[in-house]
Amino acid sequence: MIDALDEALADCTAGGSHTVLIEGAAGCGRSVLADTVTERAAEAGVLVLSAVATSAERQFPRGVLRQLVHRATGFRLPDDGPGGEPSRVEALREFCDRVCELSLDRPVLLCVDDVQHADAESLRHLQYLVRHARGSRVLVVLTGSPHAPSQDPFFTTELMRQPHFRRLRIGPLSRTQTARFLDQDGCGDLGADEAHRIGGGNPLLLRALTDEYADTAGDTHDEAVFPAPGGPFAQAVVACVHRAGPVATAVARAVALLGDHASPARVAGAADLSGAAAARGLAALRAAGLLDGVRFRHPAVRDAVLEETGPATRGRLLRHTARVLHEDGVPAPAVAELLLIAAADGEVATGEPWDAEVLREAAEKSLARGEARTAVRLLELALETGADDQVRASLGIRLAQITARFDPAAAERRVDDLLETVRSGRPATGHEQPLAGLLLAQGRVSDAAELILGTGAGEAGATPLDAMVDTSPGAAERLLRSARLTDATLAPLAQAVTSLLCSEQPDLAVRWSRKLLDEADRCQAPGWSSVFGTLHAESLLRLGDLRGAHTRATAALAVLPAQGHGTFSCAPTAVLVRACTAMGQYTEASRLTERQLPRRQLMSLHGLAYLRARGLHHLAVHQPHAALADFLEIGRLMESWGVDRPAFLPWRTDAARALLCLGEDHRAEQFALRQLAMSDAQRPHVRGLALRMRALAGNSQRRPTVLAQAIDELHRSGDRVETARAMADLGRALQENGSSSKGCVMVRSAWQLAKDTGAAPLCQEILPDAPLATAPGAAAATPEARTSRAGKADKDRPGTAPARLSGSEQRVATLAAQGLTNREISARLFLTVSTVEQHLTRVYRKLRITSRGDLPLDLELAEGAPVRT
Repeated sequence: MIDALDEALADCTAGGSHTVLIEGAAGCGRSVLADTVTERAAEAGVLVLSAVATSAERQFPRGVLRQLVHRATGFRLPDDGPGGEPSRVEALREFCDRVCELSLDRPVLLCVDDVQHADAESLRHLQYLVRHARGSRVLVVLTGSPHAPSQDPFFTTELMRQPHFRRLRIGPLSRTQTARFLDQDGCGDLGADEAHRIGGGNPLLLRALTDEYADTAGDTHDEAVFPAPGGPFAQAVVACVHRAGPVATAVARAVALLGDHASPARVAGAADLSGAAAARGLAALRAAGLLDGVRFRHPAVRDAVLEETGPATRGRLLRHTARVLHEDGVPAPAVAELLLIAAADGEVATGEPWDAEVLREAAEKSLARGEARTAVRLLELALETGADDQVRASLGIRLAQITARFDPAAAERRVDDLLETVRSGRPATGHEQPLAGLLLAQGRVSDAAELILGTGAGEAGATPLDAMVDTSPGAAERLLRSARLTDATLAPLAQAVTSLLCSEQPDLAVRWSRKLLDEADRCQAPGWSSVFGTLHAESLLRLGDLRGAHTRATAALAVLPAQGHGTFSCAPTAVLVRACTAMGQYTEASRLTERQLPRRQLMSLHGLAYLRARGLHHLAVHQPHAALADFLEIGRLMESWGVDRPAFLPWRTDAARALLCLGEDHRAEQFALRQLAMSDAQRPHVRGLALRMRALAGNSQRRPTVLAQAIDELHRSGDRVETARAMADLGRALQENGSSSKGCVMVRSAWQLAKDTGAAPLCQEILPDAPLATAPGAAAATPEARTSRAGKADKDRPGTAPARLSGSEQRVATLAAQGLTNREISARLFLTVSTVEQHLTRVYRKLRITSRGDLPLDLELAEGAPVRT
């Protein structure tokens, strides 16, 4: 190719005019060729007049001409005529004559680089010169892109009609040429295939690539990125794009924004160009080695184009591109991604209806993939679109529901905003029920009731807590079996588990809360995990599994965000405090209760649970006045909210315990009697707690009878710790009333039951001098292990195998150890008295004992034993 230029230069020197047009993509070397020919011409004594056209100057008439004549001594362009407009023909003739005059002294080379950007007037002068300087020693060398539009669409055609015109095409390097280039540059390790894949054979890009490779060859860090953002290669990309012209630049930006969704039609729409113009831009970028089809050859090219665009322009283009994709039916997530990036660039949402629709759809799809935080960002952006109040209310509720997955405290703040909107009178028709569900999930029953009653949807006098507490176990289980855990079902499912607890079904509550906890963990929703982990801990606590409750409550608290504890954090904290207190871990309980909580956190059911836990801790550490204050505050709040349900929170019996410690027996009895008079007293746990308090505060002669009733109720409720308390009370009452032997057995049984639960302080209270066989943190022995221990004497005797009790024998022996008579055992187990006696005879023989008093205390009922209650 250089030979053709040398030949044209030689012909010009010999006396003939020539015109050469060098065409090629940006960065492929056309300017290098032009520079080479001008240097050789200057060395040969040729007068070189050169200019570089740019798109920024193409609107300035005769801008290129002024550059050409700048170095020609005495060469002046014609002045404007009297009317401000030069005589066009006269000006063309004068320019041509002056160039021809210069060629009389020595040959003249006029070189214009990037002629496609030249202004129209300059192009007309060049055309005229080429046509009329045929006999002069004038060589015109032009470089340009075959894909860029010119100010004069017929310019190239006119040149081709001239007899001494030659067109040279310069293209990208082949893979073989690329390999040779790399070897010459000492970068053969880069690999011709990889280099050609990245740079498409563009010499400028290849040079930048090898320079960058040479600079980073010693960088072995895994994090090293090649080509690097902002590096030599990225800079060369930007240069190529701009050299390709404004149309190609617009197309490059459109391709970068569209990504995998690019197509010729979408590129035209995103670049706001006609189909033909977009096709020219795509062709220019392909020729420059930047594109393969409608995709950039390498991500570094795309990154360079996006970075060069600048935030303001990029944000505006992103929104426009998002609209193009939306109108073309592209799925919402792809459209929403562009809107998110636009927002990050500071592009303000326009509030068009499709914005919120697309963002919400994309949020739901993100949620389905487990990307809750992305869904929140999308919905937050949708809220900024200026949608109407109804749409904003719907978006706000959805945001609160999703936020609850990972940050219950943040969800509470969102609900506060929604509630304030409703209270301010702005319409939110149709959204009251889901908002009430969110409030109830946060324990804000008063606010929920206000909202429901305000819409006329609730019954007068009924509260959301009533619905939860009064749901039958069957109805709760039907919901738990049929509903999948979602944002919308979180509150109903949590309420169903709570219903099981309130309905004296803690074993079912344990099973369902564990199942839902596992489901929440699979959803990677720590907020949900905390909700059901807390319910699981509370269910275990009701059953007397103190260590299990402690472990689960600790985990439920740990998954909550460390900063900004909200109202819900009171719930796992309350369970943890109660478990610590019952286990004698007073230091940890004190640490959890020493922080003064904001009043707002206490104004919920979760806050009340915390107050109760704190009060019970105060009782355990001999602070009955502080305990009583907490319990009475609970009662005041529950009564003021209209949610005074002992099945949910038996504050009266707690207050009675504190009053007994203060010696106010009569007042304590009154609290117990009031609880017994309430409808919830039909429930075993509520009734059992109240009966125990009535027995302790009332007539001592009737105490054993009432305590026996309390034990029966508490045993039915599944609360082993409270059952142990009542058994110890009954044992002491029997001893005080003269039944020393039976009382002693009952006390020992109570101690053993308390020890099994891990309630070390209660064990110490029941039998202060009895050493605990296992540490408070040790696991309780299994029934099999206890039976094994019962036969230890046999194992120690040579030649004697340990005898094992049958299931029936163990059930009879267990009740006998608890002090029941044979007749009482027969009634409990549906056996005849004779059968009970036979079983006991075999038990005595197998255990090598002689009487009931020798029966081990750690026997327990075999699982599934039929017991009449």
